[in-house]
Amino acid sequence: MKILIAGAGKMGSFFCDVLSFSHEVAMYDTDARRLRFTFNTRRFTSLDEIDDFAPDLVINAATVKYTIDAFNLILPHIPSGCILSDIASVKTGLPEFYASCGHPFVSTHPMFGPTFASLSNLGSENAIIISESDHLGKVFFKDLYNSLHLHIEEYSFKEHDETIAYSLSIPFASTLVFAGVMKHQDAPGTTFKRHMAIAHGLMSEDDYLLSEILFNPNTPEQLSKIQQQLTELQEIVERRDSDAMKKYLARVRENLK
Repeated sequence: MKILIAGAGKMGSFFCDVLSFSHEVAMYDTDARRLRFTFNTRRFTSLDEIDDFAPDLVINAATVKYTIDAFNLILPHIPSGCILSDIASVKTGLPEFYASCGHPFVSTHPMFGPTFASLSNLGSENAIIISESDHLGKVFFKDLYNSLHLHIEEYSFKEHDETIAYSLSIPFASTLVFAGVMKHQDAPGTTFKRHMAIAHGLMSEDDYLLSEILFNPNTPEQLSKIQQQLTELQEIVERRDSDAMKKYLARVRENLK
């Protein structure tokens, strides 16, 4: 299969490495410097080169802010039957785009990133495939993700957004709260250092990505749950209520099972 990867960032490069030995892969980026270290792959900086390549599948790995813009840039230069795909963690606007683009599509979300995951060992990681996607596109990504030993779930666009609000918004918000009250420690403990590492990793992400994940319409409900838990915990601590704390900790442990 001839595959065009749009965007030579960390995830675009990852997909290039994974696919380039089994498929004819080209990578397109407007910044030639970002293509310097691509291997076993054709490197494009001109849309005319995409015309000549005529891909069967486009994997849009542009940053989430420019996902739809990248598609619109490429659309006039690909064959009518070419499958469009995105790996965006935020699907805002994509259902409407796919409904009007005139191409088959497959939308997925690899639930790992280069900041935290070991890209050479993904056996404990997950991926979501959107159920409204084209059948052939879903088969391709299921085969790919299975080859990486990922656990795969199939959700609708709506279910995806609800899941992301829970699985990303809560840890993102909790980490931001931790970092917001954090001050330098000369002798940090193990737990503090682990939280610190997570905070540094989160803050290395793109500001737009963090904002869009937190702006998910389902996020306010999750933030309310965090506030409720903090209020309950604060009241227990202020009362120094050992029985209430014991019950609270037992409930938290039960949640972790």
